[in-house]
Amino acid sequence: MLNWKAAAAGLASLLLASGPAPDAHAEPIDFFQVEGVEYDASVPAPEDRFGFGVGDRPVRHDQLVSYMTEIANGSDRITVETIGYSHQGRPILFFTVTSPENHARIDEIREAHLAQLDPAQPAGDGPSVIWINYGVHGAESSGMDAAIPALYHFAAAQGPEIEQTLEDAVILMTAVFNPDGHSRRVNHVEMFAGSVPVTNPSHEQHNLWTQARVNHYWFDLNRQWLLQTQPESQAWLTQWHRWKPQVSADFHEMGTESTYYFHPGEPLRRNPLIPVRARELTMGIAQRHIEFLDGEGRLYTSEEGFDNFYVGKGSTYPQVNGSLGILFEIGAARGGLIEADRGLVSHGDNVRTQFRTTLTTVQGALDQSAEIAAYQRQFFADALDTARADNTAGYVIAADGDPVRLNYFLDLLERHDIRFYEALRDIRAGGRNFAPGEAYIVPLEQPQYTMIRSMFDRPTEFEENIFYDVSGWTMPLAYDLDYAELSNIPRGMMGEEAQSQPLAQPAPPVSTYGYIVRWSDYYAPRALYRLLDADIRVRIATQPVSINTHDGLMDFTPGTVFIPFMGQDVSREDIHELVSDIAAEDGVPVFSALSGSTPGNTPDLGDGAGFRSIDRPEVLVLFDDGLSLNDAGEVWHQLDHRMHIPVTLRRKDQIGGLDWSRYTHLIIVGGGRTSLGSAQERVEQWVREEGGIIIATRQAARTMQNAFFRDDDEDNGDNGGDGEPAERRDYSTMRLNDAEHVIGGTIFAGDLDTSHPIGFGYMDRFIPLHRNTTIVLDRPENDPFAVVVEYTEDPLLSGYASQRRLDEIAGTPAVVARRAGAGSVILFVDNPNFRATFRGTEKMFLNAIFFGGLMDRPRGDY
Repeated sequence: MLNWKAAAAGLASLLLASGPAPDAHAEPIDFFQVEGVEYDASVPAPEDRFGFGVGDRPVRHDQLVSYMTEIANGSDRITVETIGYSHQGRPILFFTVTSPENHARIDEIREAHLAQLDPAQPAGDGPSVIWINYGVHGAESSGMDAAIPALYHFAAAQGPEIEQTLEDAVILMTAVFNPDGHSRRVNHVEMFAGSVPVTNPSHEQHNLWTQARVNHYWFDLNRQWLLQTQPESQAWLTQWHRWKPQVSADFHEMGTESTYYFHPGEPLRRNPLIPVRARELTMGIAQRHIEFLDGEGRLYTSEEGFDNFYVGKGSTYPQVNGSLGILFEIGAARGGLIEADRGLVSHGDNVRTQFRTTLTTVQGALDQSAEIAAYQRQFFADALDTARADNTAGYVIAADGDPVRLNYFLDLLERHDIRFYEALRDIRAGGRNFAPGEAYIVPLEQPQYTMIRSMFDRPTEFEENIFYDVSGWTMPLAYDLDYAELSNIPRGMMGEEAQSQPLAQPAPPVSTYGYIVRWSDYYAPRALYRLLDADIRVRIATQPVSINTHDGLMDFTPGTVFIPFMGQDVSREDIHELVSDIAAEDGVPVFSALSGSTPGNTPDLGDGAGFRSIDRPEVLVLFDDGLSLNDAGEVWHQLDHRMHIPVTLRRKDQIGGLDWSRYTHLIIVGGGRTSLGSAQERVEQWVREEGGIIIATRQAARTMQNAFFRDDDEDNGDNGGDGEPAERRDYSTMRLNDAEHVIGGTIFAGDLDTSHPIGFGYMDRFIPLHRNTTIVLDRPENDPFAVVVEYTEDPLLSGYASQRRLDEIAGTPAVVARRAGAGSVILFVDNPNFRATFRGTEKMFLNAIFFGGLMDRPRGDY
């Protein structure tokens, strides 16, 4: 058995061999300095400012910002700017590293680099542009801390080699990508730190992997390159496209027992939109990593385990945008020094490896600088040629009844440097009508052709069905847009290049009767909560209604909010001021009602069945104890950040003894353990007797279905068999066979009952749904009105699903909403808030918040 104390002492001896021991009086920067390189002694080393060496203990974000800013401001090789802020207000720093001569003409270099990507312009011969990602996952500390010796090296290294490197390259560094996750990790490690290292992996200091990976709202930012819903990713992607680097390196950590990984990755798991040539050039850069790692006798792997398929990751996104994306993953040291079967793993040693492969990335890129520049230029030339040969000329997009949701999609296109244009005339495509003023055209013949394809394509067939992440991410489906392919774009169809615009609405005229808020608009739920929070009484339309307004007779859908003057404790003047603010700030149109009488066979505004009152929701969201942190964070982000609805966050195993009378809604997300345990009986009482509303998603939907609507637990069918002996298969095929029936983040088609309160505000019955489980909900036997959404008979829209899973899912419920005593239980078999991107299904979730109590129980015998 390995003696870990002896091993730790041995590591200390190894460090001593490279320099003094790493204490407050030592010079541990020696451990990171490159052999044979002279360093400028006037450049302060990290320990001169921190009081400890890199790798000895966590570096706080404020320390990192202070030190790296000082280094940049004191060097004529480095500039620094703040490109954005995290949710918690921490700055994200962006460093440009190159020679002083290049800095003097840096704008000229950038513009020339971008210009030569146009095949109509002559090829350039400027410096290589190399991008380094540090710290997208807060728990993966060596990737973040490697920025410190890297910046020190570029500032302090002396000699012809570094001078030539800086003359030949513009190195762009972001540190750190995820300041809030980084700070959460530092606080945890420091909280459980002792006077001597504890290498036992069970020590609490080595935990907090999941919660520190994510940002403030518990989002995995390495899925945000495509989705762009978080401020951190919006900041860095703006800079990325401002430069369009030739090489992008992305530094991560993985499980402690793993060694070191770097791209090119699994050969068969390459997105078909990525040219084979990209892999070949990445292999060329990898030779520099191999040379360094072999020289130190280190273990590594480069073509196993990781794919290049989902385009939203930091190493794959560059590859569909003309760059070479390179992923690095090292076995984590967690708290700093940890036992592993492969030996003692040190954070300081990991930092050194990540730093040194930063240098080999730069060296490898410069080794092939001409080939990489030619590849990037050819990538965009080929994109235009392929676009001209494509049978599809472009896409037309619109959002029926919700201009805000469409505007968010246009903003997403802009963030990916995709051009779009106003439609100038009526267009009939894909069985739909698209009207000028409401529709936009995205032509394929533009430099970002490959990125457009990656966002609009609907892949359903794959060479291999093992996915590191989701298999389908068709973005117009995620936003529930009306869109269709255009086989050609004739002259006169497309106007000037357009831009997304803030959609502030004018204040409504002062009314003598009340105001109307349209429910189909994206921020209508935010507007409704503002009204309820101001103690304004509202009434909700439960069926279509025509209302006389100052803009004439208008048709409104169920879910429409009516604000009567009668019975209010708030003055008419204050109500008008608030609805004017709603129109301006939330972009929701507000209309002035002229009369309570409605024409035709629609309910009058005072009708008790056609218009129902609702109360302000008080929402409790559970997390932890087996529930998915990402799922819970998406709920929190949706309600708190987007809709400004306060939520109470509570760990699932700490809900005993809560004052349940305070809450109207309980939200339980999916995960590995969704049972409420001993609290289940009290929760059922709260629902059945006190009128509480449960909203459950994914695995929790199945758990709550069993708890509320079954007399006893039954197997959900996922592991069931027919009693027949299993067919013999070779062990080597196990991974492929295991993956055969996994649903890896796929988009399915649903049929939505728009007359149901959970379906209020939707203009049509078609609804795209994101799904990443194999769970199937039961169809209620005695309530034929409970199925809000049902999967269609041919449900696959985009992504991978085996025929077996399609057969199991087709025609089954996707959303079930039922009364349970005085309360309600609303079950989503999918995650309607997935990564804050499925804006089409988010409205159903918000409807469950506001309208979950409006459902009636069927009276007949069915």
